[in-house]
Amino acid sequence: MQLSPGERSILSYFTSSRQAQKAVAALHDAGFINVQLDRVSRFGGGLDAYYNSPLNKAQTITGPVLFSGDVYGIDQDTRVLLGADPSVSGYGYQDYGLGGGRDFLVTVVTREELLEQAAHIIKQHDGMM
Repeated sequence: MQLSPGERSILSYFTSSRQAQKAVAALHDAGFINVQLDRVSRFGGGLDAYYNSPLNKAQTITGPVLFSGDVYGIDQDTRVLLGADPSVSGYGYQDYGLGGGRDFLVTVVTREELLEQAAHIIKQHDGMM
């Protein structure tokens, strides 16, 4: 994507999809239109304890272990890779394999004069830029 003259972009990272979704909603409420939420993972899966914890009746064996599941359209091959990951054993580093522990990316494209407002909203929702 090429930005138009006077446009700027912000890349911000969040620890959970729930935080990122709240930031996206707040940005939309503030009038920002070009906002996108993506997942950064070496497996392309969704690791989110809020949606896929054992208490929420995760439907896969990797759900209770790695908080994966079908929320993000994770296919069976990806779940097998997640289940074979070294962190499943419990001996691996807690955030092993995550994008720096902040693996949800929110991108905002806006006019330069609104950049500070967008950054403020992101910081209010614990985003890192």
